[in-house]
Amino acid sequence: MSSDAITMNRAGTLPGGNSVVLVLLAVLLAYAAAMFAHVPQGWTEQSLGHAAHAVAAPESAAHAAGLAVEHAADHASPPPAWSVIPFVLLLGAIAIFPLLHATEHWWEHNLNRFKVAAGLGLVTLGYYAFLHHAPVEAHWPGHAVVQPVDGVQVGFVKAILANAILHEYIPFIVLLFSLYVIAGGIRITGDLTADPLTNGLFMAVGGVLASFIGTTGAAMVLIRPLLETNRERKNVAHTVIFFIFIVCNCGGCLLPIGDPPLFLGYLKGVGFLWTMGLWQEWLFTNGLLLLTYCLVDHLWFHRRETIRDIERDLKQVRRLKIEGLAVNGALLTGVVLAVALLDPSKALPGTEWHPPMYLREVVQLALVAASLHFGSSRVREENNFNYAAIVEVAALFVGIFVCMQPALQILNANGAAIVEKFKLGPAEFFWATGALSSFLDNAPTYLVFFQTAQDPASAASSADTGQVPAAILSGISLGAVFMGAMTYIGNGPNFMVKAIAEKSGVKMPSFFGYMAYSCCILLPILALMNWLFLA
Repeated sequence: MSSDAITMNRAGTLPGGNSVVLVLLAVLLAYAAAMFAHVPQGWTEQSLGHAAHAVAAPESAAHAAGLAVEHAADHASPPPAWSVIPFVLLLGAIAIFPLLHATEHWWEHNLNRFKVAAGLGLVTLGYYAFLHHAPVEAHWPGHAVVQPVDGVQVGFVKAILANAILHEYIPFIVLLFSLYVIAGGIRITGDLTADPLTNGLFMAVGGVLASFIGTTGAAMVLIRPLLETNRERKNVAHTVIFFIFIVCNCGGCLLPIGDPPLFLGYLKGVGFLWTMGLWQEWLFTNGLLLLTYCLVDHLWFHRRETIRDIERDLKQVRRLKIEGLAVNGALLTGVVLAVALLDPSKALPGTEWHPPMYLREVVQLALVAASLHFGSSRVREENNFNYAAIVEVAALFVGIFVCMQPALQILNANGAAIVEKFKLGPAEFFWATGALSSFLDNAPTYLVFFQTAQDPASAASSADTGQVPAAILSGISLGAVFMGAMTYIGNGPNFMVKAIAEKSGVKMPSFFGYMAYSCCILLPILALMNWLFLA
């Protein structure tokens, strides 16, 4: 057998690859059996209000209503402010533990991340089980208000887990997993001339791709060929920093699959194409960043390269070669179509048929299985593909989604009053969301401010904006996506790209060294964008 034949083995034969494909096939078969039993169809009917979804509590006749079906959140009572402490502690751990010498290596292990996230999640569930005694609003599979019962509040725990895991976490993590795995089967190799225009073109393409295959997907596809192109240069760190600004963050605001916070908004009712309306802000911010990079690199960094390195760069040129695109490009398109068309809350365009609950996620997993089976294992091996990064996200967010439930319920009850009292407008929401997104994960930050701003009574609100006034939703969305680039910890791909660059021999700046770039370059551009479009 030729070496080419050997290296072109399918990705399912990678270490662990067969087991992943088998697990995915088992999920598909289980869902097919559930469909045959009409289970997901029943969930969809309940979510649309076509079926009763109250569950009687068996403890006593006085609580025979159990899960009382209500159509207004007024009947649910928010928890006290101190119930958000586990959420704050978890976000603090994510921000601080990687920076402390005593915990940085311990925190690198996903099992330890999961222990912290799950432990704080259990604390939150313990609060609902033993300390909360007011009605709780439930969102899955349909809207309901869970009434308190005598003894341990098992109904509350079930409602919170359903809200956090079944309603939000599963769609969120399946989308990230799908984009991450499928994009990992695409490899771009080559060594172009490492001048400002070439590097800027890499970032421009990445800025467009980020909205369509996710910031993580675009970053993983393009960072290695960018580093290979610049391997003859000594001054490369600034190029990676601008890559993080554009590809890992600011490029991803046009579609909900572009950045995790926007997908959470999509799950909360924001229209799939609504964020396309942010194209002017997207074009202005990314265009100004690209122009700034080209000027800075041309006028300063490129001129600091030695003549020998520039000559070597000009001689060692290889054309770009793209592998795995035929299979995985089509599969990524399939993910976009699944997210856009298979929303169970909306009828399939041109029909009255509502897709069954989780059909969207199962289709995405089927596309992942196809990518692993039909794609090249050699491409993934040369990409150093593994599941560590997505496992990290999964481990942390299972706790985040549980711990954030008290904060979401508090803001759902008081958000409109807060906005009215402090006269918060789009610019204020942009800076508030962005400031927290710079140091905390931007996905839960977005969701907290989204919940705060919900106002069904506002004339500027609509079902297509999740009942948030459109101008304010613009501020929240742009703050979460753009200002996730302010630090290494603002968005998941930031640290991943930093690690890949350092393994390639690029000396990246420290946490505060990176912030010097973002404060001096990115922050003024975002302030100008805010003044032009939001103020």
